[in-house]
Amino acid sequence: MTGPLVPFREIVLKVHSRCDLACDHCYIYEHADQSWRTRPKVISDEAISWTALRLAEHAKTHALPSVSVILHGGEPLLAGPARLRQVCAELTAALDGIAALDLRVHTNGLQLSPRYLDLFDEFGVRVGISLDGDRTANDRHRRYADGRSSHPQVLKAVALLREERYRHLDLGLLCTIDAANDPLAVYDALAALDPPRIDFLLPHATWDDPPPRPDGSPTAYADWLLTIFDRWQEQGRPMPVRLFESVLSTLGGGPSLTESLGLAPTDLVVVETDGSLEQVDSLKSAYDGAAATGFDVFAHTFDEVAAHPGVRTRQLGLAGVSETCRQCPVVRSCGGGLYTHRYGSGAASGPGAGPAGFDRTSVYCADLEALIRGIESRTAAAITSPAVTDTGELLGAQLELTRSLLAELHSELAGRGGASWQEAWELAGEVERRSDALDELLAHPYTRPWLVDSVAALREERPEAPGTALRLAAHVAAAVIRGGLDLPVRVGHRDGFLHLPTLGVLRLDDGAGRYGSHEEAEVRVVERGFLVRAGARELLVARPEEATPDWRPVRRLARDGAPGLALDDLDPYRDRFGAPVHPGLGDAAAADWSARLAAAWGLLRDAVPDQAAEAAGTLSTLTPLLSAGTGAAADPPGYGALGLPVHGDAGELALALLRGFRAAKLRALTEVTDLYALDGAWSRPAPWRDTPVAVSELLAGAYERVGLAAYDGAYRDHARRALDTLEAAAELTVGGKSLLAALWKEVDHA
Repeated sequence: MTGPLVPFREIVLKVHSRCDLACDHCYIYEHADQSWRTRPKVISDEAISWTALRLAEHAKTHALPSVSVILHGGEPLLAGPARLRQVCAELTAALDGIAALDLRVHTNGLQLSPRYLDLFDEFGVRVGISLDGDRTANDRHRRYADGRSSHPQVLKAVALLREERYRHLDLGLLCTIDAANDPLAVYDALAALDPPRIDFLLPHATWDDPPPRPDGSPTAYADWLLTIFDRWQEQGRPMPVRLFESVLSTLGGGPSLTESLGLAPTDLVVVETDGSLEQVDSLKSAYDGAAATGFDVFAHTFDEVAAHPGVRTRQLGLAGVSETCRQCPVVRSCGGGLYTHRYGSGAASGPGAGPAGFDRTSVYCADLEALIRGIESRTAAAITSPAVTDTGELLGAQLELTRSLLAELHSELAGRGGASWQEAWELAGEVERRSDALDELLAHPYTRPWLVDSVAALREERPEAPGTALRLAAHVAAAVIRGGLDLPVRVGHRDGFLHLPTLGVLRLDDGAGRYGSHEEAEVRVVERGFLVRAGARELLVARPEEATPDWRPVRRLARDGAPGLALDDLDPYRDRFGAPVHPGLGDAAAADWSARLAAAWGLLRDAVPDQAAEAAGTLSTLTPLLSAGTGAAADPPGYGALGLPVHGDAGELALALLRGFRAAKLRALTEVTDLYALDGAWSRPAPWRDTPVAVSELLAGAYERVGLAAYDGAYRDHARRALDTLEAAAELTVGGKSLLAALWKEVDHA
């Protein structure tokens, strides 16, 4: 099996192997594996010490920042306060200075008392209590051996844990689902206890011993859970419900939050009361010995267990599920279901068809798919970023991203920017209060790479880091000029040239080198232009749009109905297109390029008017390149800039404009929302490639070709085939699926 070894971050420590209840759905006592009968009731001193030693060794080897230990059973509180104190003390001492220790205990609550909670408070042990709902639901399975109800005693334990002095230890409630119970009665009873979290758990079952379905429905458990989900939603999600939040997380491109769902590799090992090291406890439901590894804490390290084939199988992500699951679009969310629930001893003939063992779908397959699709259909609109379908929202999200970067840069400087930065920062605030002009500068696509570079330089302590104040002051000065504000701005400059983003470059050096590096100039608005004082020299730029011997403005594309985009060959941060930028166009070359660009826009307006209008409303800057861009730039500009070759006729430039616009928009979307998940090395066939590609590349290719299909029908077939493939891509988030639906509409009307 390939892939790096996954260290254990969670240890289930069995401190007592017997229980004071006789729950008829318990996987330890009532299912296939009966190894509890031969194990000691209480964990030994030696097993405790070796467990602590092995855990510390493992944490140190893998530099784990934290590890979690869950005290379990049987019923762990039957071990008694003295033995539990020993466990907590030895684990705490062993991990001291190596890793943070997160101690937890899962209990039925019957033994819980202040003496236990005082002990747990001392060691920071958080407490999870098992409760299956109201009395009717709980008594269906959770009874004493003589048939008595356990419900009143569990409620007393919950009430004790919710007292103010112990509330910080409350981990929440664990509820095993029984589809015969009233879902709303169960949920309402649990919610009334105001738990910090609820965990709903599917009862352990296999293809050999399938779960009961009272009404015969293949989706009985999904229907039960969705009924609760609707109530939970209506109430404003008053507490976390881990099963629901895990599905919502994976639908949005995030991680699974529970072992029972998702494709994250298992990082859990069980230590039994005799020191045996086993795989996840639920495997005891499959067959006798299913959880065994043959290892123990006395003679084996946790790394040896992590390399065990049974453990490694559950660390393979997509490769570790059945072929049926790999082809299913919801596999990212369900992960094939809990590993135990896939087991069958013989070849299956139903929906779990497959060989013997675990290489099949979950016995809850239909339930999991219905649950995930049900949650998705109920929440898609709320969790999909409006930027996916609304250009204005996308531009707003991009501006907020740049604002966040500027705030991050200010935070990173932490006083290192000196008086120049502070002065520029305060002036930026004043400009923002008096005008929208600062937003225009922050929306400038070459502001983004400056901020990214500056933050990186500060974090890496590169020598150019202190120069960040120069660019901020230049932005503020450009905003003051654009807003016509009466605010003098002091701006540092380098090598006798003052660059004002979006406006142009002013030569301050008089030819004798008297205004060299790191000099300072003052910029002030006058009438329609601006005045710059640098040393003894004053330069007036009366009309910023017109060139003078000292002033070189940013040219604009404004002819024959073309949009007034900036043709920026001046900005020092424009080199972000994976191809060399032109060092500067002469007047004749600029006029020629401008004419061909205007003709290209005319072609686009005729062929793809909607896309041309959107591009005209969102693009702001075109930068000339010496050759076509590769798209491989590590830190591309912000949304709104395209790099285009200076060569090529109007038709070639029209295609380059359309390709560039589509690529820039998709990149902008991925910067502000998750369209696909990146947690699997999955590949899909692409109609334009001989080898499979990642879903990110497939989506990018499809997005481009859908746009091009309206301009040239030759791209339509590739676009449709790519969209067909994406329909089954489990990596797509809810937002990605929303975008996919929009692409289908677009290609259907192309």
